[in-house]
Amino acid sequence: MSEMINNRERAVQEKSERQQLLKEIIKELHEGKSVSEVKERFTKAVDQVTVSDISKMEQALMEEEGISVEEVQRLCSVHTEVFKGSIEEIHQKEGPEHTQGHPVHTFIQENKEIDRHVNFTLKLHRDQFEKVESEETANKLIKDLIKLLEIDNHYSRKENLLFPYLERYGIFGPTKVMWGVDDRIRATVKEARNLLTNGIWIKTDLLKSLDYIISEVSEMIYKEEHILFPLALEKLTEDEWLKIEREGDVIGYTFIDPPEAWQPERADLGNPFLKDGVVQLNTGILSVPQLELMMNHLPVDITFIDENDTVRYFSHGKERIFHRTKSVIGRSVQNCHPPQSAHIVNDLLDDFKSGKKDVEDFWIPFKDKFVLIRYFAVRDGEGNYKGTVEFTQNIKPVQEITGEKRLMS
Repeated sequence: MSEMINNRERAVQEKSERQQLLKEIIKELHEGKSVSEVKERFTKAVDQVTVSDISKMEQALMEEEGISVEEVQRLCSVHTEVFKGSIEEIHQKEGPEHTQGHPVHTFIQENKEIDRHVNFTLKLHRDQFEKVESEETANKLIKDLIKLLEIDNHYSRKENLLFPYLERYGIFGPTKVMWGVDDRIRATVKEARNLLTNGIWIKTDLLKSLDYIISEVSEMIYKEEHILFPLALEKLTEDEWLKIEREGDVIGYTFIDPPEAWQPERADLGNPFLKDGVVQLNTGILSVPQLELMMNHLPVDITFIDENDTVRYFSHGKERIFHRTKSVIGRSVQNCHPPQSAHIVNDLLDDFKSGKKDVEDFWIPFKDKFVLIRYFAVRDGEGNYKGTVEFTQNIKPVQEITGEKRLMS
């Protein structure tokens, strides 16, 4: 028995030392050491690296060393190159993630198509454009980049369906880093497309942007399949994966048809989000189905956040303006936004909680709509802050109203 205890303690100690070593290596990269120097040391010192080691190392860099999310994002591409070929192989070929319809299986099928599009089609047309800069080669790139914008579905499902569950297990480092990189990829694709469409590009700068897109998208595929997905498979339960799978259609897919429904042998969840019963209000009594139907037929999107900044409810009508998935319920509202915009959310909530403001409005053009976004502080009878309501409406049809209408059509 004592030998078993000693072995366990030794394993824990070795794991702690390995994590500390990884942190030191990344700090050395941060301080300017070359990749070749660090990689040589890494190869000699560490035989095997686990995805949990990498996850904890990234989180420790932000929480204990004070390195910003943006800096970890920059280092992430470098340390991925260091770790390639050293991360333990934990994929189980007989596991559910290799079954048609499992969220990880779907992500990987998308990655195969994304990789083909980026590293064959886009790269080929990029090289043609470099050799012959013409309207024809530019148009090929425009089509490639427009198609690549579909990658938003892949990234959005990852950010809005998978990340919330990882956060429930206390995993924030990889999610913040990846979300930031995803946003940079999306922004660079849009910028390159706009430059080509408007015909105002500088060739060298455009080629750099295309090279960045090809490189970062490829690196993200590697990070997802060798770090993110194994880590998620280690943490999430079958029920959680099933909830993720059931909501994939809400956002959509990238370069593939909607997959067949995944049905684990033992799964019989029914509807885990809806409760039967009656709601008694001051001005009426409604059944839960009646209340939900009423809220979902309003021509607006409504989201409620409680006094602890936790998302508690959102309406889900037929044509939502912005995507919401049920996995946001119970999630901190700050973690529902990209890291770079979290300060805006905090400033708004601080104003509501302090009583400085009761309402804040924003309006933006969005696709074929003009969207009004209104935030209202919710207070009880004594004026105590109890949460925030977000009210989103496409007001373009309202802006077009003229004259008057007094009779039914």
